[in-house]
Amino acid sequence: MNSASNIPLGTMIKGKWHHQHYRIVKELGKGANGVVYLAESPKGQVALKVSDDSMLIASEVNVLKSFSKAPVKTMGPSFYDMDDALYPGMSEKRSFYVMEYVRGPLLLEFVKQKGDEWIVVLMIQLLSNLAHLHKEGWIFGDLKPDNLIVSGPPATIRCIDVGGTTKAGRAIKEYTEFFDRGYWGFGTRKAEPSYDLFALSMVMVNCAYKKEFKKGAEPEKQLYRAIEGHPLLKRYERVLKAALQGKYQSAADMKSAMLKEGQLLASRKSRQKKPSQQNRQKSAVPQHQQTVPSRSRVAAAKRTSVRKKSGGLFETILILCSVLALYCAYVVLFLL
Repeated sequence: MNSASNIPLGTMIKGKWHHQHYRIVKELGKGANGVVYLAESPKGQVALKVSDDSMLIASEVNVLKSFSKAPVKTMGPSFYDMDDALYPGMSEKRSFYVMEYVRGPLLLEFVKQKGDEWIVVLMIQLLSNLAHLHKEGWIFGDLKPDNLIVSGPPATIRCIDVGGTTKAGRAIKEYTEFFDRGYWGFGTRKAEPSYDLFALSMVMVNCAYKKEFKKGAEPEKQLYRAIEGHPLLKRYERVLKAALQGKYQSAADMKSAMLKEGQLLASRKSRQKKPSQQNRQKSAVPQHQQTVPSRSRVAAAKRTSVRKKSGGLFETILILCSVLALYCAYVVLFLL
């Protein structure tokens, strides 16, 4: 969409039908279907996407409106306006829509700053959001860290590009190879929940290793080894492998499995840290008996000691008497 990317910075765009004004500040991102700009509006800074394809703009607006129906509006940016553009020097018709400007680091940057322990927390958030999106009949499609921002506090995962979102049952219209199950040979590119869940698993792999890698000769074994070779991914091995294999029917099922696995891990750690009550009793009783003798045992020891002393004195007197008697007998026999 080169024609949509040549709008000079500072240009004032006016909506043909709603008559709202937006001043272009800078380019935020460019894709196959249009360009997103940061713009100033009477209500503050907004993100404005321009495209030559009015049907595409209408489709993405429908996705944003679906997001707005969620119980907690966190997945995508809030939708503000859609119109045809009017501005000086415009050579052809262009459509645009205006949405919330979401501030924050990209997902991969956030994980590098805050640590791997955030990966599972944010993925569970994302599964909640995907569950709502799927319920509305949409598949996200091009799910990857470059399309995800962490806003807050509190840390909340948000989507910044819905260009790949596809109606369920159709063919995925946008994808990135590393996160695409078709590329790895795990399934088709049909828009269904399991497609997004495969991509989410690959987002976890990407965040854990902080990089993408090329497909090898045995892609299935390659991904399994990657999961088994990282401490965090290894803890959720069963969940991740099941998602790669397309075994979960919904995002809610995968979320439930991740939470259960987390609880099992926490319980296992707790058991390892605390000795059993039985072991504590075994170690405590002998120590108590050795260091704190009973009163009866002390008294018995004293009586034994007295008897030993008395017996020793009697024996000494008896020996002295015997010696004295022998001496007297000697005197009588030999001296008298």
